Order: sequence, then structure tokens, then C-alpha cells
Amino acid sequence: MGFLGYYVRIRKRKVKRSKLCRRRQVRVCKDVSSISDLSDELLIKILSFLPTKVAVSTSILSKQWQFLWMWLPKLEYIRSYRHHSNYSAIRQFIDKYLPLHRAPIIESLSLRLSVDPIQPEDIKRWVEIAVSRYVRELDIYYDTEDQNIFPSSFYTCDSLVVLNLCNMILMDVPSTARLPSLKTLGLKCLVFQDDESLQGLLDICPVLEDLSVLLRGECSMEEIGMGEITVIVPTLQRLSLSVSWCCYVDGYVIDTPSLKYLKLEDWNNSTHDVEVKDMPELSEAYVDVVFFVLESVIGSITSVKRLEICSEIPERYDVYGGGFVFNQLEHLKLCVCKDYSSHLLGQLLKDSPNVRVLDVFHTGIHGFVEDTDMVSWKQPSLVPQCLLSSLQIFSWRGYFGRSQERDIAVYILKNACFLKKVTIFADIVQYSVPHLKMIKELAFSSGASSTCELVFVECPYEMFD
Repeated sequence: MGFLGYYVRIRKRKVKRSKLCRRRQVRVCKDVSSISDLSDELLIKILSFLPTKVAVSTSILSKQWQFLWMWLPKLEYIRSYRHHSNYSAIRQFIDKYLPLHRAPIIESLSLRLSVDPIQPEDIKRWVEIAVSRYVRELDIYYDTEDQNIFPSSFYTCDSLVVLNLCNMILMDVPSTARLPSLKTLGLKCLVFQDDESLQGLLDICPVLEDLSVLLRGECSMEEIGMGEITVIVPTLQRLSLSVSWCCYVDGYVIDTPSLKYLKLEDWNNSTHDVEVKDMPELSEAYVDVVFFVLESVIGSITSVKRLEICSEIPERYDVYGGGFVFNQLEHLKLCVCKDYSSHLLGQLLKDSPNVRVLDVFHTGIHGFVEDTDMVSWKQPSLVPQCLLSSLQIFSWRGYFGRSQERDIAVYILKNACFLKKVTIFADIVQYSVPHLKMIKELAFSSGASSTCELVFVECPYEMFD
């Protein structure tokens, strides 16, 4: 056919593609036309599911769409690390359009921005506008450590229900302040002006139910010191408190008698005082603390039904000197990443007579298995009551067949009379654990329960979390 024939074929394909593109354009136009037939109320509802930046971009579609986004009840302005130069444009855009926003109530306003060119006065002005529109949720991420970003009207906002603050200084709260509707408060990496700043904010929230606090630590290894902080909230039901390993505090007091869920992370090895008052309604707890903090916490969490814990009891310490008993505990999850984790496991089994589910695991975020040299398992002098009467499900994520782990698993299998299912998650490749050897060690150990199902699951270590 030669060159001409080849050329003709290519031209035909181009014509076909051109026709296809025109068909697609017609279809898109029809789709846009069909959507535009919907009511403005429904279109605004659809736009509310999109990021603000995307919703604003729809204003170019037609005159009908031009200002629809200005009725959105939720607004978010988020910085872009890839386009630092757009901060000035963001500032101008917010200054121009936020005062003209048409929604009578701003359900949510999210400002995740950085200093320069956006200044504290800008944040203060935008927050004041949001307060005047009865804002219900504020989410502010702003890098400043020396200036107040809140207008006076913020401290008396009746409509605010959710408040999240990150990377800023928490100034003293005015004496006339009151946030009567605030139920959820999140404070991440804040700098407190003094020891009373946090409690001062909590005191003006009479119906607060959910509190999350991450005490600041610097990535630069610079030690950040603060005095003793207090969390005294009679109405609080959920509390998450994280103390960074490089955040040095004199101590903290937790007094939350209505608490139902507690998440406490304290990795600060520097000696500090911890006082946790009684929490009789607590039903679930996540505790990841250094061993001396555990002593101050353990007596206040004995009412829980579910407990996830990562800590240890060094041999020379008697953390359980008070004889605590977890009578309500049904589900126990224990991380065995510490050298003395086996001591804690033995003590918890002894003190938890009604445990039905036991999950043992090694979480990757706490370091590599090679860095853990768990001490040998010491069998209790008496078989724990939970093994004799209640334990039904036992799983181990991150079982590597080491002698310490084998001794624990075999002990539980031999003494748990009512076990229904045992699941072992093992990485037999990376840690060279012979599969058949593990099966022989565990499956052929004389189990106390004759109806127990033993399941082995092979999976990479990174999937254990």
C-alpha cells in the first residue's frame, strides 16, 4: 500500500477521534445542563461534600453556579506546602469573600495556615466574622507562639460546639469568658502561657464531654518545660492525653469523675508527679505509659471492660502493691514490646478473673522486635482464675517463636479450660521461624480445652498493627 496508504489510515483515525471528542463534549454539556436543572438548595447540598477549593471552582460553569458556593455551611482554607507563594492569594480571597458569605450559619470553619504573610490579626478578624455567623465548629492550625489570635467575642460564643486548636499559644482566659455549648475540644502542640492556662480554658466549658490534649515536644530535641497542669472537668466523658517523650512537665492531675473512655500516652522518662482521681464510670481505656506512671494510673482504671495497655513492671518494682482487681474486665489487649512485658501480662491475668478475650501483640510504632529482649516468663504460683473459668478467645499478633513467647503461649493453651479459638499471626520469612516447628510446639501441647480451634496465619510483620 505504501506511504500514501499508511498516511490515509492515520488520517481516518484522527477523524474518528475528533468525532469522539465532540460526542464527549456534547455529553458533558448535557450532564452539566441536567445538573443545573436541580434546585439551588440541592446543588448547595452537593457542593457541601466537596473541598472548598473545588466548590469555588464550579463558579465558572455558568451564572447560576457563580455564587452557589457562597451558601456553603462549611468552609476550609488549607495551606499548600507545594505552593508557598499562594498564601497572599488565600489571604486576599478570604478577606474579600468571607465577610460576604451568604450562609446565615457557618457550621464549620477550618483555617490551616502559616505565618507570613498571614498575620495573627488576620486570623482574629476571620474568627470574629465566623462568631457573628453563629459558627458551630472551629478548626485552627496556625504557627504562632507569641500572639493571641482570638477576638473578645470568641470567648462568649454561644454557638460553638467543637473547637480544635494546633500550634499556637494559649493565652490567659478573660474572667468574663464562657463557652456554654462547647462539647468537643482538641488541643495539639499548644504553648501554654502558664500552668493555669489549660484549666482556665476548661473552666469556661460547663458541658464539655470530649477532650484531646497533646503536650508539645520539639523535633529539634530542645527540651520544652512546663509546670504542673490540671484537667478537672466534672462533665467529661472522653479524654485523650498525650505527653511527648521530649515534653518535660512537673506533673499533671486528672479529675474526671464522669469519664467513660481514657486514652493516656506518657513517654516522658523524666520523673514527674501523676495523680489520677477515681473514675467509677470508666468502661474503656488505652494506656501507653512508662512504668512509674502506671503505678499512679492503675488504681483508677479497675472498672474498665476493655483495656489496651503497653507498659511493664520491672522486677525490682511492686506496682500492684495495693492489690487491685479488674472485676469488670472482659477484653484485654497487651503490647509486649517492653523487656518486662511478660511480668505485666502475668499480673493482669492474675488480677482479671473474668477476661474472655486476650489479644497479645507487638506494635511496629514502638520499635523493632530485634530491639526487644523480653525476659523469661515466670509462671504464676496459681493458675489465674480467668484461665480456669472465662477465657474463650486468645490471639497473638507478632509471634516469632522465641522461647519467652513459646512459654507464654503453651502455658495459656495448657491451662485455659474454656478456650474456643486461638489465632497465631506469625512472620515466618523475615524472622526465620520454622512453621512446622511452631505448629508442633503449640498444636501438640496438651491443651486444657478439648474443643479449641488453633489457627496459624502467615503475614508480614508490618501487617501486625
